[in-house]
Amino acid sequence: MTEVKYFVTSGPAAENCYFIYNEDNLLIVDPGNDFDKIKTFITETNRKPVAILLTHTHYDHIGAVEEVRHYYDIPVYVSPYEQAWLSSPEDNLSGLMRHSDMADIVCEPADFEFEATSYTLGGMTFEVRETPGHSRGGVSFVFHDDQFVITGDALFAGSIGRSDLPTGNMEQLLTSVQTQLFSLPPEFIAYPGHNGPTTIGHEIATNPFFN
Repeated sequence: MTEVKYFVTSGPAAENCYFIYNEDNLLIVDPGNDFDKIKTFITETNRKPVAILLTHTHYDHIGAVEEVRHYYDIPVYVSPYEQAWLSSPEDNLSGLMRHSDMADIVCEPADFEFEATSYTLGGMTFEVRETPGHSRGGVSFVFHDDQFVITGDALFAGSIGRSDLPTGNMEQLLTSVQTQLFSLPPEFIAYPGHNGPTTIGHEIATNPFFN
């Protein structure tokens, strides 16, 4: 049985870092900030971290990537469309003038680039679905057996991600959600990059962007 836990980091954008784990191993999704908090939670689970999965590479989702990957000596997975963004403050948005109060984020290249297929890491199987529109390399992680999906900044409870950032596209985002996420069973829990969880069925029925 795979479980998912999350907390809201203390970063400026209040981004959700997720921990998905079974009896032995643990996956870390979008370590955006506050490495000490991440480390404390992992220690409490008594599981072995095996990989970092990135839904996309905006600054609020990657701020603790280097600390986590080097402390635990684990690989990073990212969309090939945003591989270069990890080392580019301009592309990951940490280098924008409006973020002059934060340090530029420069990460090493990811170890692996996602394909739109299924992966099994640490005994946990998930499908990668491409969900661009908020950013061109946005992906979601579908855990079919456990009936949940990590949606990044594509789908939120009662909303969707911004499409006014570089490479964002509203039409593409709406299509991504409708074809890649709303095609999942309605009982699937959706864990977004910000704010609390929802279900696919609830969003199909009530999300104002689709109703």
